[in-house]
Amino acid sequence: MLHLQPERSMSRTSVSPAAAYSSPQPRPPLPTPSPSSFSAASTRWSSQPPTQTANLSLRFLALVLSFAAALQLAAISPATAKFKKHSNSFCDYPELVYCFTVNIWGFLYAAYQSFKGICDVAHRGIFVSDMVSDYISFIFYQLTGYLVVSASSVAVPVIQHMYNGTSLRKAATVSVCMSFASFLVIAASGVLSGYRLCKRIMW
Repeated sequence: MLHLQPERSMSRTSVSPAAAYSSPQPRPPLPTPSPSSFSAASTRWSSQPPTQTANLSLRFLALVLSFAAALQLAAISPATAKFKKHSNSFCDYPELVYCFTVNIWGFLYAAYQSFKGICDVAHRGIFVSDMVSDYISFIFYQLTGYLVVSASSVAVPVIQHMYNGTSLRKAATVSVCMSFASFLVIAASGVLSGYRLCKRIMW
C-alpha cells in the first residue's frame, strides 16, 4: 500500500501538467485563391476556336468603321462651309441620307453581334441558341452587306457632282471609303457565318 501511493501521485503529476500546458492544435490555413482563378477569363479567350475569335474581331472592326462613316457625315454643319452659297448639309442629298442611315444600321447590327460574341466567350452562355443564331447571322450579314455596298455606290455619283473644296465633299468621300471598307469586313464576317452554317447543316 505504501508503494502504490507514490506511483499514483507520480502518475497524476505526470499527466496533469501535460494536459494543462498542452500546445493548442494548429488551425488549418485559410484557403488562398488559386492562380488559375485569376486566369480563368484569359483561358476562356484562348480556348475559343480561331474562327470565333476572328469573327469577333471582324464584328468589332465593322462597328468602328460604320460609326466612323456615319460620324463623318453627321459632323458636317453649314457653319464649316468654305463656300456659303453651296449646301453643306448631307440632309439636302437623299443619297447621302440613305448612306448615313445604312451606316447607322450597320453600326447597330455590329454592336449587337459584338455584344453577343463577348457574352458567349466571357460567360460561356448562350445569348441566342446556336442554330437560330447561325441562320439569323447569315441572313442579316447578307442584307447588311447589300445595303452598305448599295449606299456607297449610290453616293459616289452625288459626290462627283459636288463642288471641289467643300467640306461636305471631303467628308462624304471619307464616309464612302469607310463604308466600302465596312462592306469588306461585313462580307468576310458573312463568309465565316456561311461556313459555320454549312458545317452545322452538313455535319
